[in-house]
Formats: sequence, C-alpha cells, structure tokens
Amino acid sequence: MPSRYRWVVLLLCWAVFTMTSVDRSTWGPASSAVSDSLGVPLAALGIFATCYYIGYVISNTAGGFLSDWLGSRAILGISSFVAGALMVGFGSTTSIAWGLVLQALLGLFAGVDFSAGLKLITTWFRPEEHGLASGIFMTATSLGTVVANAVVPTLVKNSGWPVSYHLFGGVTVVLGLLCLVFIRNGNVATSTRRGLPDPRPLFRNRDLLLLGLAGFGGLWGTYGFVTWSNTLMIRGEHIDPVRAGVVLVIFSGTAVVIKPLIGWLTDKVGLGRRIPIIAVLILFGGALLVFGSLSSYGAFLVVAPILGIGAYAYSPLTAAMIPALTGVRLAGSAAGAVNAFWQLGSVIVPAVVGPVFHATGSFYSAFLTLAAGPLVGAAVLLFMRDDRPARVAPQTVTA
Repeated sequence: MPSRYRWVVLLLCWAVFTMTSVDRSTWGPASSAVSDSLGVPLAALGIFATCYYIGYVISNTAGGFLSDWLGSRAILGISSFVAGALMVGFGSTTSIAWGLVLQALLGLFAGVDFSAGLKLITTWFRPEEHGLASGIFMTATSLGTVVANAVVPTLVKNSGWPVSYHLFGGVTVVLGLLCLVFIRNGNVATSTRRGLPDPRPLFRNRDLLLLGLAGFGGLWGTYGFVTWSNTLMIRGEHIDPVRAGVVLVIFSGTAVVIKPLIGWLTDKVGLGRRIPIIAVLILFGGALLVFGSLSSYGAFLVVAPILGIGAYAYSPLTAAMIPALTGVRLAGSAAGAVNAFWQLGSVIVPAVVGPVFHATGSFYSAFLTLAAGPLVGAAVLLFMRDDRPARVAPQTVTA
C-alpha cells in the first residue's frame, strides 16, 4: 500500500503553491496604494507585473530541471524561503527601481513551485491517483486569488499596503522551512539525482508538444476571460461594475470544487485523460461563445458556473498527463517547460483581445477571439495518442 505520508507531501506542496499564488495576486488589490506611496503613475503600474512574469516564465523551465537534478525538497523549500523574504523586502522598499528588481526576483523564485510540486506528486502517488492529487494541488492558484482579494483590501485600508507583503511573505518563509524539514524526495528522486538530467527526449516527445499547445489554448481562454470579462461586460453591455464582479466570483468559485472532482472522476473511471480534456475544452469554447451572445445580468449569472467548469476543469488533467507522457525521471523538467509555454497564452491574450474589441466595438467578437483558444486546443489533442505509460514507467514510493 502507498505510504500515508504522501498526503503530508501533497499538503505542503499545496500550501506553498497557494501562498505563492497569494503573493502573486497581492499586487492587484495593493497596486493602487503602491502607486500613491512610491509615486508610480497608474499607467506604469503594469511594468511591475511584467517584471514579475518575466522571472516567473524563466524559472518554470529552470526550476523543473533543477528539481529533477537536485530533488524537489531543496528546490521547493529554498525557493519558498527566498520568495517570502523578497515579499517582505518589497513591502519595505521606497524605491521604484529597487521595487522592479524585487518583483523580477520574486517571480524568478516563485515560479518553480508548480514543477517541484508536480515532481513530488509523481514520486509519491500512484499513477491512478495522479488526477485527484493534481486536482487538489491545482486548487491553489484559484484559492490564492480569492484569499488575496478577500484580505488585502482590508489590510491596505487599515494598516497600509506594506503589511500585506510582510504578512504573506512571512507565512511563505515559514512554509519554506517546513518543506525543508518535513518533505522527503523519495527513493526515485534520491537514486537519480546524482547525474544531470537529459531533457532532449522532451523535445522529441510529440504528444508532450501537443499537450503544450492544448494547454496554451486553454489558458488563452481562461486568463483572457479573467482579464477582460469585467471591462467587456461594463463597456460592451453596460453591466454595473459590482454585478460584473459577482459574475466573476461565481465563475472563479467553481474551480475549488471542480478541480479535485474532475481529477477524482478520471482516476476512478480509468479511461485516460485525453478525451475528458477535449470535452472540457469544447465545453469551454462553446460557453464563451454563448456568454458573448448574452446581454442581461441574469443570463450572465446562469452561464457563469458552466463557464467556470470549462475554464478550470482541464488544468488538473493536463498536469496529470505530464508524468504519464514522460515518466518520473523528467517529470520536473517536463512540467516546468510545458507550464512556461502554457503561461505564454495568459501573457499574449490580453494584448490581442483589447485591440479586437477596440477595432470592432463588438462584445461578441472579443469572446469569439477568446473561444478560439480552447477550441483549437481541443482540435490539437485529436492528433495525440491516448495517454499511456511512458517509455520509462512512473515509479511510486511505498511504505
């Protein structure tokens, strides 16, 4: 029987991933106060986020490679400790230039938790449990956004924006230390960490490349909707801003339930994950097209949970497919590289949807642009073989 300790590993991986997501999401509700404090023009606030994501994308690839080489325990613990310290440092900065540097470094150290966590899940959980474990793990990104937006505005109002960075940074530091103390890499990581991993097989893995394209399309729709939906509802259909926010809360709230549920269901059914991902992406694309054709607040509320299922249910399945396609030895490198490519979808889509809406003035045209991502992603997966054990079969640590 698998060791019950694997749930301790999952809990710590999830906690770190949640806190780095909280750290990342703190900028949104705190940015206006930072603008006033540091004298940054509102138009220039986006540069801070850009610096963060430059470091984040770079570290995804590097962090996965380092997890395969040195072990996820050290990478997850040390990176979390440093990321928390950088959060505390940013909360104490009075310089714009130094603040930009800290944001870039923060992204650089916070970007490794996905690949390191997925490597540990691959090591400690049996392949037939990867869906549930990945689903629980992936709730961190959604929960992090909820926590930051629920807590930071009050902290900013009552105590000032530095307090939120000091608080969340301190918690992240503590979690990093707990990872170093309580996480073990497991037999697989220990036996294979001496030599440098060779990532070249990943670039020849056709199915992994197709999975990367599918995830890119999924995040194109998810983060495009998150970024633009409020503005499009307000400007395009003249929905009250508060009501538009309610729609987004319902949309995002489905993620906490649907991610572990879809992972558990696919584990139990045992028919693979490719077909469920295709079905979810088609549902997502169709829901975006329907949402774009609506014009009333009541209709938006009805479609929002369906849209949330489509926008979030694919991510734990795509994450769980990575070790199935690569094996445990390169699971970290594969997760980091693929996630870095996925994130490009969320980086590019905001710059595309804005000009489309500006040029056409059409609410539906903007959502047609968003729907193209998941629909193309579903089409790409039609050319993938059913996920099956990789050439190097995943191994599981047992008691």
